[in-house]
Parts: sequence; C-alpha cells; structure tokens
Amino acid sequence: MERTVTTQAAVKKSSSIAQVRYVCAMGASHTVSAIPGAIPIVHCGPGCADKQFINVAFYNGFQGGGYGGGAVVPSTNFSEKEVVFGGAERLHELIESSLKILNADLFVVLTGCIPDIVGDNVPAVVGEFQKQGIPIVAAETGGFHGNNFIGHETVMQAIIDQYVGDYSDPKEQGTVNVFSLIPYQNTFWRGDLAELKRILKGIGLKVNILFGSGCAGVREWKEIPKAQFNLVASPWLGISTAKYLEEKYNQPFLHLPTIPIGAKETSAFLRRVGDFAGLKKNRVEKFIQDEEDAYYRYLEDFSDFYAEYWWGLPATFATVGDSAYNLALSRFLVNQLGLIPAKQIITDNPPEQYREFIRNEYRHLATDVSAKAEFEEDGYVINEKLRHTDFGHKPPIIFGTTWERDLAKELKGSVIEVGFPASYEVVLNRSYIGYRGALSLLEKIFTTVVSSSA
Repeated sequence: MERTVTTQAAVKKSSSIAQVRYVCAMGASHTVSAIPGAIPIVHCGPGCADKQFINVAFYNGFQGGGYGGGAVVPSTNFSEKEVVFGGAERLHELIESSLKILNADLFVVLTGCIPDIVGDNVPAVVGEFQKQGIPIVAAETGGFHGNNFIGHETVMQAIIDQYVGDYSDPKEQGTVNVFSLIPYQNTFWRGDLAELKRILKGIGLKVNILFGSGCAGVREWKEIPKAQFNLVASPWLGISTAKYLEEKYNQPFLHLPTIPIGAKETSAFLRRVGDFAGLKKNRVEKFIQDEEDAYYRYLEDFSDFYAEYWWGLPATFATVGDSAYNLALSRFLVNQLGLIPAKQIITDNPPEQYREFIRNEYRHLATDVSAKAEFEEDGYVINEKLRHTDFGHKPPIIFGTTWERDLAKELKGSVIEVGFPASYEVVLNRSYIGYRGALSLLEKIFTTVVSSSA
C-alpha cells in the first residue's frame, strides 16, 4: 500500500496504513487450516482468500498452505448478483459442493465484509447442515470487526460453542489447554508451539496444543472441556477465550504474559505453571535442571566467541512486532544478553483495555531496566521513530520484519526478521522460544551480525 504524504502530521490525518503487519479478521481462515483435518470455507468477495494466503502464509516464511489452506480453501467469490439479491443460496451451494469434494473432520465458514454488510444469514445456512450432523460451524469475520488477532479468537470461540459443545463431567487433572501464538501470523508458530508442548510435557502435563503437527486434530478440540485448566501465554491474546471457557466449563486459567525465551524465563515459566497445576516439585525441578544443564553447556562454548568479538557486537536493540514476541524478545535480550532497549514498538493493535498492562510489563523488563512500549501500526511512522532513535555509537540491531530491512541498512545496523512479513526467511519448524529455541535465536542473531559486518 503506497503513501503519498511525506510528513508525520499528514500521516496522523491519513486513514491508510503503510506497510501493514496483519490482515483483516477473515485471516483467521489460517486458524482453521492450522488444525489438522479442518478446512475453512470463505463467504467473501473474489480474491480475499488468496490475498490472505499470499500475505500471511507465503511472504511470511514461505510456510505453505497445509492440508486445508492455500489453494484448497473454497470461496463463494461474492459478486454483484449476490450483493443485490443476497448470497445465502450461493453459500449453500458451495457448502454442498465442498462436502462432496473435500474430506475434512471439520468445516468452518468464515464471512468477509460484503456478506456481513449485506446481511446474509450465514448461521441459518450453516445451521441446516449442522442439523444433519455435519461437523461445520460459522464465524462472523468481516474485516471491519478487526484484524486477524480478533478473528482468531472469534473462530476459536465459534468452534468451541458450535462444535465442542457442552460438558459437565469431571476434569482431568494434569491436562492443560494452551492459548498463545496465532498460526501463520507468527512466522515460527509450528516450532514455537512444538517447543511449548515439549517443555510442558516435560514437567508432567498432558498438553492440548490445538494447532500444528503436535495437535491431534478436532479430536483434541473435543478434549478442551476436560482439561484441568487453561494456559494463556501472551500479553493479551487468548484472555477472551480463557474467560469464555471459565464461564462455559468452569475452567480456571493461568495468564503468563511473557512467552519464555532462554533458561531464566523458561524455568520461571515452568515453575509458575507447575505450582498452578499442583505438580510434584521434584518432577518439575528435575526437568528444569536437565534442560538448564544442556542449555548452559552450549552457552559455555558460545562464550569464547562472545568474549572475542564483544567489541564488534551491538549494544542496543529495537523490537518492532506483535506484543507477544516483542515482550518475549525484549526480556531475553535484556536479561540474558545484557543489551540495552532503545525502542519497543508494538504493531498488533491490542484492545485498549490491555494497553496499560502491557506498558507496565515493559517498565519492569529487569530489576534495573525499564522501557517504554509504543503502539503504532503505520510503517511510515515506525520508520521515522526508528530513524530518530539514539542507538549510541555502535550499529543497532532491529528485531522486526522485512519492512525494516532498508532502514537497518541506512542505520548501518542489522535486522532479524521475527514477524509478518518475513519474506527473507524460509521457515519449516524453527523455534525461537523455550530452551532450544533460544539457542537457535542466538545463532541467528550473531550469524546475522557477523555476516553483515564482513
């Protein structure tokens, strides 16, 4: 999206956003396709589904479409005829055709802007198939409802309400549902969720991770009501769903705002979860000790490099991205590497009621380190803020997206692409969180710094 204005004052008056870092609510079609065996059906204008895929999945680590995403997604391709006469009949035909051609354990119908504005009664259309026992749900995800972070929670709650259903039997002690990163929007979601599941299983929990290869598909979603508790690992995303589950199934939830990166944060994270779940402390501590031993052995070898090249390594950093990864990275870089936070810009447009909470998290990055969190979605403004940031006498390192690459060159610094869009990264199952992910992150950081100085 190009911008014609050139001053910050003009930018503030503009209603457009340059260099967007999210998509509309219907981008939650990726939430569906990240569930093994599930397929989204989109009721929207022509091209909408393709644009969602190209932006969120393709030019963001080249992640691919999976079983039910990409070119597989059925669409009504809403036309002028449907605008005038309504598109309910067209949607009914598409669902019937999809059921004949596509094999899925669950279908989720998502709406775009046009049918939501026209007023198509999508729940009524979908309800006809639900009465036949077909596993299908409907979610209202027109773009004006918000971005795909909002759409993600809308779709999750629709599946829980319309497919998972009621439950009143006893809970399974030691079982947890995890709500954290958005599939595909987060470039490294596959590896990150796998690492989250691994470390939680390591302390003795049965984990419903709900997305990706570590998920048992819709069968795992059916298990949601049985869990002892829900874990929200994010500053704000997932809280709405956890509160919904608390009301619907009387499930308590634990909110840990920082996704753990590195030994210090991950060990503290696991101890908090273990205490909440009532796990045996010796089991938790044994797993933590084993992981820390391996982690610090690697760091001991790494210290030779760090001691030799410290003079050429960056001292300050900036983070630009969604609040979950932004906060996690900032804590790791401050507490584990001793870097100085120069600019922290959050781009996922968190709801206003969570912003002061997020600001407070940045005020306490470490016992003696505070940072200011800034909320900004416009790439032009973000670049201007970074351009006028005092990074000291050393070249900075920017943890951002493809949009920051040119600016990093201008500042003679380095850029690590950690969020959408990441069009210079090819990602399969890489992770940057937990114990193992932190080691991969260290490799990425210092390989990038060394190679950029060559």
